[in-house]
Amino acid sequence: MTFKKPTRAGLAAVVIAVLLGIFLSVPSFTHSYAQEPAPAAESAPDNSGPAVETLSCDSKVQKECSPNSGDTAWMMTSMAIVLMMTVPGLALFYGGMVRKKNVGDTVMTSFAITCLISILWLFVTYSLAFREGGEIFGTDMGWFIGGFDRAFLQGIMSDIANNKGNPNSLAPTIPETVYSMFQLTFAIITAALIFGSTAERMKFSAMLWFTGLWAVFVYSPIAHWVWGPDGMFNWSNPHAFLNVLDFAGGTVVHVNSGIAGLMCALMLGKRKDTGPAHNMVLTLIGASLLWVGWFGFNAGSAVTAGLQAGMAMLVTHTATATAGFTWMMIEWFLKGKPTVIGICSGAVAGLVAITPASGFVGPMGSFWIGVAAAFVCYWGCTGLKHTFGYDDALDTFGVHGVGGATGAILTGVFAVTEYGGNAGLLEGNPMQVVYQAIGVGTVVVYDVVVTLIILKIIDIFIGLRVSPEIEQEGLDIALHGEAVQ
Repeated sequence: MTFKKPTRAGLAAVVIAVLLGIFLSVPSFTHSYAQEPAPAAESAPDNSGPAVETLSCDSKVQKECSPNSGDTAWMMTSMAIVLMMTVPGLALFYGGMVRKKNVGDTVMTSFAITCLISILWLFVTYSLAFREGGEIFGTDMGWFIGGFDRAFLQGIMSDIANNKGNPNSLAPTIPETVYSMFQLTFAIITAALIFGSTAERMKFSAMLWFTGLWAVFVYSPIAHWVWGPDGMFNWSNPHAFLNVLDFAGGTVVHVNSGIAGLMCALMLGKRKDTGPAHNMVLTLIGASLLWVGWFGFNAGSAVTAGLQAGMAMLVTHTATATAGFTWMMIEWFLKGKPTVIGICSGAVAGLVAITPASGFVGPMGSFWIGVAAAFVCYWGCTGLKHTFGYDDALDTFGVHGVGGATGAILTGVFAVTEYGGNAGLLEGNPMQVVYQAIGVGTVVVYDVVVTLIILKIIDIFIGLRVSPEIEQEGLDIALHGEAVQ
């Protein structure tokens, strides 16, 4: 019997599996938060009145245990349609824009990331992002990163069992199980967006390693800064360092993924050869699914089925339609013909730019954000990219990085107290624009540094890019043994 020599990726996987096994076997960690409380001291029975039955979540009357049934139903719906944004939405959107020989690798990337991020969410990333932090080496680090009390999602039913809502101040009226699942879909699509920049040339194994490390060391801290209960940018936290408005992920999702995508594109280098999108219909279907799913993304971020969710839905649609139409007109004027890929890209740019602002601006603010997104992102996908010569294959940075930063800054301009409780520049609060710029800048700097470190480590051990022969043949056959016929 003969054995193949193990690859470096395989050896690394074995090492990680062994370390994880050791980690899971340490009783002091895996059970420290799940121990049964000490029994209370016995007291004399109270015979002053009839016994009263206590309703728990084990009761058949399950609705009594739900903090708010309307909010919970809305958030479960939002979670489902946000998941739809990645699979199948983003998979089809990206899959239609690559060449036919790389379609399988492109759509499988979105699907595999959905699986991997979900597993990591169970283990540790939800806890790091959305729970209160603690001390590290004697220093309170809650402003930077969360703790481990929800590692493996242990104890997540404890508040439900006591008829309480989510302990997170951003979601007090829904079970933590639902909030965790909703936020999971954000982590999934953020990671999946990155690989539009690396399409048609990155190793599948390198993509998986990068996704796992980036989710822990980049996404989790940045999500905690903005949405963690003690995060340094959380606008609902009175002790935050800065009041950075990010309703649904302009910095956490779009600036974050756009910058990471740009770093990946720079590390990988340009493709050897390029070609036109192989199926614009797939891209149109994908963009349409993104548009619909984005209502859960933005309106769902209200975490209630109320007035703010309704306004978030309205401004999301307005900005998207405006940006799509504006991009089409720009392209028509400059190139003589409007294209399907162009109008779809414009609509996504509008969705991206309105994301941080969706809970804070009104209808006319969303209109101008849509117009700005079309102009700025069109330049990001054409002029900026051509000037610097990087190969951002599917314009992740041009749309999400540039559009996310634009939307975040304009949130500070158009925020209206009546809609989100925060005033912007037009209501006499110019400092909000400064806060928004600092928030964007902080995310960019942190993302650039940590992402490049992760990429360099992966490149050393397993390599980032496929060989020229595989790139020429197509990733589908070479990496997955299958192809679209």
